[in-house]
This record gives sequence, C-alpha cells and structure tokens, in this order.
Amino acid sequence: MEIAIKFGALRPEPIVTAEGKLNTESGQAALADRLIAMYPGAKLVGNEQFSGDGFEVVTLGDIDPESTVVVNLDVLDSVGIFQRLHRDGAEPKIMNFQWINPSTFNHPVNFAAMGLAYAFFPTFCAGERTAGEVREVVERWGTPDYARRAQVAWADLGVGTQREVERVEPDVPVVLYPAISMEGRKQPTLFHKIVNAAHKQAEFTVVARLAQSHLVTDPAMNLAQHDWTSVGPLRARRDDYWSELGRTTAFLATSLEEAYGLSYVEAMLSGVIGIFPDREWVYRLVPEGYPFVYKTRDEAEKMLLDAVRDPAACRARLDELVGGPFTEWVRSHHDRRDFEEVFRKTLTEWFE
Repeated sequence: MEIAIKFGALRPEPIVTAEGKLNTESGQAALADRLIAMYPGAKLVGNEQFSGDGFEVVTLGDIDPESTVVVNLDVLDSVGIFQRLHRDGAEPKIMNFQWINPSTFNHPVNFAAMGLAYAFFPTFCAGERTAGEVREVVERWGTPDYARRAQVAWADLGVGTQREVERVEPDVPVVLYPAISMEGRKQPTLFHKIVNAAHKQAEFTVVARLAQSHLVTDPAMNLAQHDWTSVGPLRARRDDYWSELGRTTAFLATSLEEAYGLSYVEAMLSGVIGIFPDREWVYRLVPEGYPFVYKTRDEAEKMLLDAVRDPAACRARLDELVGGPFTEWVRSHHDRRDFEEVFRKTLTEWFE
C-alpha cells in the first residue's frame, strides 16, 4: 500500500519553496512533513511532478487509486479527489486528516462539503475536540444514513520529546506571541493590549515569528511599532527555532480555539512559562490545577508580570504541581510517538 499526502490546495503559499524544499510555514504543511517522515517514500500531491529535497510531488493523474491511500489535509475537496480518481471506475482510498477545527470555517457550503467528506471517507482528527466537531458536522449537515456510516478516530498530535532544549535565561525577559498567524481566532489584538499594559509596569521584550503572509497584516504591524517588540519571519532552521525557545521566558495565549496546540506544547517542553485563557481547549494540554489560567485581562496581565519578574518562582510552582520537573510532565503526556502509533494502526485497519 502506497501513501500520497495532499495539502495546501486552500492556501496561497506554494507547497514547495523556490529552493526545492517543503514549505513548512503553515501548521498544515508541518503535519504533512511529519507524515512524510512516518511513511518513507510517501508522495505529495501537487499540480505538477517535481523532485524536491527528500520528497517527490506527483499529480492526481499519476496515482494508482487501487493501491494508494490519499491522506487529504484539504478535507473540503475530498469529494473532488474522489471524482478525479473514480473516472475510470476505480474505488479510491481517501482518508480525511482533519487537523484543524471544522468550526474554523463559517459558510454553509463548506459545512455541507465537509459533511459529505466525513460521511463517505474515514476521518482521522487531531484531538478529541476536533473529532467531536466532525461528528456534529456530519450529523447536522448530512442525512441520518450518512451520519451512521461516518468513521472517526483521533489522537493528540504530540511533539518530538527526544530533544533536550538548553535553557539560557535572557538578561531582559522575553515574551512570545505563540502563533505563526494573526488570524482572528488567535485574538492578536487582545494579546497586544495585554502585553502593552504589562510593559508599562515591567521591562521585557515581545517576540512574534510569523508566516510570511501575516507579516503585513494590521495586527502584526501594530505590534511591531514598539521598540520593545520584534516581529519577523519564521526561523529557517528548526535548531534556531528551538534555541530561541530556550531563551524565552513566557508566552501569552489568547486563542479562542485550537485543534491541539502544538506551539504551546513545544514552548512548555522548552521551559517557557505558559499563560492561558480559561477555555476548554487549554485543559487537555496542562495538568489539573495549572496555576496560570486567566479569566480576565487583568488576571492575564498580573500572571504575565509574575512570569517576567520572577520566572524561577513560577517554574517552581509548576514543578510542585506535578511533583517533579514540569518539562518532564510535558514530555510524558505529549509524546508524538503515541500519535504516530495510533495513526498508523488506524490507517491500516481502515484500508488493509
């Protein structure tokens, strides 16, 4: 059984850079990169054939639908993929990979398209909450018969826990904007208001590393106007990304919803103090009793000030909460190998 991975059809960025490397600026592309590592020899689906740096791009016309499972991260067009591969009567093997919450979309046509895709092609989800939303969509936007035939499985994405991140405490505390986009659900304006208020009372630097298309958005440019903020592109090398996390003091999360929260977990694994909103998605990332969850802007501001004024005391509270190094708790509860095991097993059960 061969694997083909499809992503990026709904985004303006190309899936391959001019240098022939996979464009991993989006969370979707980063997951595609993980799937390539899980399935050596897997192909990427694109508009034309291309041999890249460690991967190969093929078109839908190059795929043998009888022997290839298409793992589709663009769930909205799963029915279209079926139509293309079914032209000669084959029964295509298509697996939806719902890596982001369906509620991210807001048009009835999108929900109807997803409902059909969930009903006719098995769906693997990045997290339990995402799986719940998938079931809600197929029940609301499909017939009862469609809803009954839906197959849904899930696992939390996890992170690579083998990496040891060296911590280097900065002379001036560093606060991270923990996302690569400035889209509305991330609430970047709220982030800006909180850090701006806190900075009037304590010295720290704010860092935001964004996908190229978000660097010129109004929220990004508003954040960049201060002499104590650094807004720039994503780090080109993963080693640089992890090194920067090792020099980061805290992050302030403001997102309304997350399918999982990969960037937050990677930061916490690196010893960064995470400050979260009181939202349901947060509580699957942190242990019960986590002390840095805010209900109001004033609470968020106070927690941020505590983190930049005395990060050692904040980390000690986290260590006390879990009875040992908090980073080890993160390591044991968010291991990507658990996700990979469930994903492989589920794909095999569905298609072999």
